[in-house]
Amino acid sequence: MNREETLDGLRRSPKMDVCVIGGGINGISAFRELALQGLDVLLVEKHDYCSGASAALSRMVHGGLRYLENGEFKLVQESLAERDRLLRNAPHYVAPLPTTVPVFDIFSGLGNGLVRFLGLSRRPSRRGAIAIKVGLSIYDFLTRKRAMMPRHQFRGRSGTVAKWPALNSDIRSSATYYDAWVSHPERLGIELLDDGLSAGSAARALNYAEIRRTGEGRYLIRDTIAGASATIEPTLIINATGGWIDITNEALLKPETQTSPLMGGTKGSHLIIDNAALYDALAGHMIYYENEDGRICILFPYLGKVLVGSTDIRVDDPGSVRCEADERDYILQSLFFVLPGITIRPEEISFQFSGVRPLPASTDSFTGRIPRDHFCTIVDGDDGDPSVLCMIGGKWTTFRSFGELAADLALERLGKQRRISTADREIGGGRRFPLDRAAWIAQVAAEKGIPGSRMATLFGRYGTHAEAIAGFIAMAPDLPMPHADYSQRELIFLIRNEAAEHLDDLLLRRTTLAISGALSAQMMDAVLDLLATEKAWTPAQRSAERTRFLTLLRERHGVAESTLSERNEQRSMECETTAKSG
Repeated sequence: MNREETLDGLRRSPKMDVCVIGGGINGISAFRELALQGLDVLLVEKHDYCSGASAALSRMVHGGLRYLENGEFKLVQESLAERDRLLRNAPHYVAPLPTTVPVFDIFSGLGNGLVRFLGLSRRPSRRGAIAIKVGLSIYDFLTRKRAMMPRHQFRGRSGTVAKWPALNSDIRSSATYYDAWVSHPERLGIELLDDGLSAGSAARALNYAEIRRTGEGRYLIRDTIAGASATIEPTLIINATGGWIDITNEALLKPETQTSPLMGGTKGSHLIIDNAALYDALAGHMIYYENEDGRICILFPYLGKVLVGSTDIRVDDPGSVRCEADERDYILQSLFFVLPGITIRPEEISFQFSGVRPLPASTDSFTGRIPRDHFCTIVDGDDGDPSVLCMIGGKWTTFRSFGELAADLALERLGKQRRISTADREIGGGRRFPLDRAAWIAQVAAEKGIPGSRMATLFGRYGTHAEAIAGFIAMAPDLPMPHADYSQRELIFLIRNEAAEHLDDLLLRRTTLAISGALSAQMMDAVLDLLATEKAWTPAQRSAERTRFLTLLRERHGVAESTLSERNEQRSMECETTAKSG
């Protein structure tokens, strides 16, 4: 359905089982779970799907090695199980990531780690070889029955320096274990959403829509794209707005039923760095290291660049977060500590992003001690208002199990039974994933009549869902887009089928053009032309959209318009060099 059809359906039939508010990864997961059980469910997202904290993750899919110090064994066990499920169910986006921990001491951290585990200390400390060995042994033990990846191993100083010669010379040894990473997290969110929408006409979703209480049991949905509206009457509401849960509750609940603050998130910022020496120094591994203050940091190869992070700072306003100058300085200082011989120039920071971790309210002075687990709390309605189930906490890796928990509580409230489990349900382009990728690519390329190299690119982006996109591309003449290996028909498919309403939806979330540093001014304008044509925008609307996107890119991601223009010249020179060498 398009937006107007969805709203028209709500006007004709305003009653529904559940309204999920919040189209981040946890809200989408709860929506998918409920839709697959046959419920009449609506998802409402104020901005774009997976545009908040769900777009600002570290791109890791992990068990949470450091959570063991907090005694969160159940969370680590659950996270490792969900990590392994994602490796099986979404192999097109989630892959193993060899992770190496530099070790600078042997006994350090044992005493402090014990008192921290017992809750007697809040301050972080350096972890030595023995503490790391204990943690990794627990990691291996928790995954022993699945054994999807190799067990951890230690290297002495000579072996470590031989493989990573750029590491701090004070290093004593290193430990390597395996976690996982996600290449296109926002696309995975879109595929989960599509899985729910495909369950039947009783499942509907709207991005760029606001909701507020208007009367007993009634809520107004307003489409901020076209200005249309509809009134709904849900039996139950799920508040999955993460760091915005308390703010959302103010719009949903009468003053006398509102609760004390439920959320107390912290901000995490990351940098994407384009530095060949740094990329090569990692040797394909993630380096999971401690800064001098004991704060855990990461750096790993990501889409041809290096992702580095992160910070952990309390925030009061989740809507205003961005990576500030002092955070960039901290991240670069941590990088210099672990790889002191590599210098990063300011212009090599090609992208930055920041998001709010949806943590439960806490007065703990050390943010690293705030629990990372998830739970649900229900605020009962009165005078005809529905109850509001609030999804508190959580981390990206556990979105499926968290959505399952919320859905099961909703089903219990509604007196309904679960009929489908998502534990082993393949996601989007991970369905029917081929063992022989090359053979699959060659076969589909031949069937659709497109070049094998183009099919391979599509498969890398969309997994087996590339077959449908290739079919759409083959239906009409297609032209390449400037300075990037995308084509017009591919982007038109995304616009028409994935609820892309703004330029940032396409360039930040439906594709990796911006975060990978592939976006140039010419490419931006070419994509904007396609979007403006599909949306029938006037010249004034097109101009306003361009300004809106450039402001967002500059203020939230540290990319100036001049940088995009410089990339025009760089890409043109690269094309000329390629043509001459060819």
